[in-house]
Amino acid sequence: MKIDHLILGAFETNCYILRESETAKDCLIIDTGLQAGELIKFLKRYKLNPVAVVLTHGHPDHVAGVAVLCKNFPHIKVYIHKLDDEMLTSSLVPRPSSLVPILLLEEQDLIEQADIKLQVLHTPGHTPGGICLYSKDEAIVFTDDTLFASGVGRTDLGGNMAQLIKSIREKLFTLPDDTIVYPGHGPVTTIAQEKAHNQFLQ
Repeated sequence: MKIDHLILGAFETNCYILRESETAKDCLIIDTGLQAGELIKFLKRYKLNPVAVVLTHGHPDHVAGVAVLCKNFPHIKVYIHKLDDEMLTSSLVPRPSSLVPILLLEEQDLIEQADIKLQVLHTPGHTPGGICLYSKDEAIVFTDDTLFASGVGRTDLGGNMAQLIKSIREKLFTLPDDTIVYPGHGPVTTIAQEKAHNQFLQ
C-alpha cells in the first residue's frame, strides 16, 4: 500500500491518501481537514482519482472540506459512522450535494475501495461515531482522534473519557504490538509504543 500524508489547515489535521501501489491512480482518502484546497491540488497534480473518502468522525477539522472535495470529484463516495452522520449537517460543515452517496458505517464493516480493504473499528469516546480503520495485511491502523503518539483524544466536545479509554483498550490495544498507528493529528507511532509509554493509559 502506498500512503501519502498531508497536514491540512490550522488544526494540522492528518489527511491520508491510500493507493494499492505507487503507480495506481485510484485512491481512498481518510479525512479532508477543515479546508480541502491543498488536498485537491495534490490529487490533481498527480492525476489521482479519489473513489471514496472515509470521515473518521464528525468534527469540522476532519470533515469540513468534504463538500468542496465532492464538488471537484462528484463521483466520489463518502463514508461516515451512522452515529456521526448528523454532524455533517452542522452549520460549520457544508453537506455534500444530495447526488453524492453518504454511506453509513457500523462496527466490523469492511470498506473496499480503490483495491484497498479497511476494517471499521467503532471507537466511541471522542465522538459517538468515531472510528478507526484497520488493515491486518498491512499491519496498520488509522486511529482518528482516538489515540495519538503519547496522547488520547479530547472529550470536552461531547465525548466521554471513560468510553474513550475503553475503546482504546478493547479495540486498539488488542491489535498486534507491531501495528503502525496513523493518528488524526501528530506523528506516527505503534501499538507497542503506546502500551508502554502513553501516560493516559498506564
